[in-house]
Amino acid sequence: MKRAPLIGLLCLAACSGDESASLTGYVEAELLYIAPQDAGLVSTLSVQEGDRVAAGAPLFALDPARMSIAAEQAVAAAESAEARADDDGAMAQQIAEAEAALRLAEQTFRRSRDLVKDGAVPREKYDADAAALASAKARLDRARAERDAMQGEFQSMTAAARLAERRLADLKTAAPAAGVIERIYRRPGEVVAAGEPVVALLPPENLKLRFFAPEPLLAKMQIGATVAFACDSCAQNRMARISFIASEPQFTPPVIYSISEREKLVFLVEARPYDPSGLRPGLPVTVEPPR
Repeated sequence: MKRAPLIGLLCLAACSGDESASLTGYVEAELLYIAPQDAGLVSTLSVQEGDRVAAGAPLFALDPARMSIAAEQAVAAAESAEARADDDGAMAQQIAEAEAALRLAEQTFRRSRDLVKDGAVPREKYDADAAALASAKARLDRARAERDAMQGEFQSMTAAARLAERRLADLKTAAPAAGVIERIYRRPGEVVAAGEPVVALLPPENLKLRFFAPEPLLAKMQIGATVAFACDSCAQNRMARISFIASEPQFTPPVIYSISEREKLVFLVEARPYDPSGLRPGLPVTVEPPR
């Protein structure tokens, strides 16, 4: 079985024999790892480690040269498909010609049908006109099907062009929230893969307290309960809301639980400070359990 971290053992020493004793913990950060959606060459980096940025502030950008070519190609393909599927385009002219040929074939067939009854035209002429009418109908149907397919292609090309333009715009990455730049992993001139972090951002609301509570104190630890905490850099005691309580202990005693052995059970507890200003990852804190 895994042993408790050193800080959990400190909690045991502090809490043994006194359920109201303070608990020792530390501040932990949930970093936002900001990465591009496409691979590329980092061209600009607008921040440095330690910078405070506002939501929407530019962080970095990838070189747009290759993506610009792909976007131009997609737009050109969409425009070409639109011209072919347009009401005044080549496909519309083919349909008009096929409709005219069908009307002429229908007239010729009706004439032959009337005359063949009187024996004015041979049966072969009637059969040829009937075949010509069927062929004209098939040509019109084929032209209309090609127009429908062309319109579908145009819609597909238009969607591809929008996607290419969006991917081009996404090469510039902005901060999703206000916070502090904690780490920079890639700098201008380096190639980054899709989804690979370039910077790590820490919003203040992503700071939390982590401490270990012994088993006798769990009855007082409830999700949403408020605890007081203090730290060396804190001007006064602050408050935090319990957001997580581990369901399994971090330290498991022998199978036979005595009263003294039960005090060795410690459970991880996390709390979100109401005021995270001045807190830094790794900063030790002293937590007063709920009374």
